[in-house]
Amino acid sequence: MYKTLSAYTIPHTVQWPMHSENGREYQISMYIPKEPAPAEGYPILYILDANAIFGSAVEAVRLQNGERGGQEPAVVVGIGYPTDEPFHAEREADYAVSVSQESGKPCGADNFITFIENQLKPEIAKMVGVNKKKEALFGHSLGGFFTLYTLFNRPDLFQTYIAGSPLIGEGDRCLAPLEQVFYEKLREWEEQGNIQYKMLLIGVGAAEERLMLEEIRDLHTRLSDWQLSNFESDLRIFFDEGHISVLHPLISRAVAHFFE
Repeated sequence: MYKTLSAYTIPHTVQWPMHSENGREYQISMYIPKEPAPAEGYPILYILDANAIFGSAVEAVRLQNGERGGQEPAVVVGIGYPTDEPFHAEREADYAVSVSQESGKPCGADNFITFIENQLKPEIAKMVGVNKKKEALFGHSLGGFFTLYTLFNRPDLFQTYIAGSPLIGEGDRCLAPLEQVFYEKLREWEEQGNIQYKMLLIGVGAAEERLMLEEIRDLHTRLSDWQLSNFESDLRIFFDEGHISVLHPLISRAVAHFFE
């Protein structure tokens, strides 16, 4: 028999609760590498659905940085919920555009963006040095939709956006006009010589629903046709992977993409 049993923890990680201004409770997890911050500050990778994938993302970062991986140390911030389950029902309210955009009222996704921008990111900046030129957002499924919504609606919040298996059909009516607004913003930046380079990685499993694959391919084609100097869209299709099994190969690719 084992004489001593203890809970497994990932080295150099901490966790604490945060409440948004509208009263929603989040469980924030954070990995801070043992290596000191670069002069410019740490790159920061923000992960949605942290209850399910924070550990996987941290281990991918730990393996790819340092002496063996060759990449600079980076911080991982996971945004989750107060539960031990992989997913929480409240994610649907946070990630989705649940209120008609024509109403002019903020939707769940808008409130969640406000929490990230006005509360979470300033809190992280108090704890570690942040490289504001190397911040990324990673979301999968409905979180992938939220990642696209954030890119089109608030491209200034992050430099790299990683959307895994995004449920484009869930909010196509609102994404389409925002896509055009995003394009016009990029053109404006380009004409002004404002260097705000944005990178999007879309990952999807080859065994996912055919309609989803078609929607994602169409989106990537449209974005790639822009041929702008300050924006790049990359599509990765993972052979033989489904909607959930694609997560782990995508996380590894996403971390490498972020460092690149």
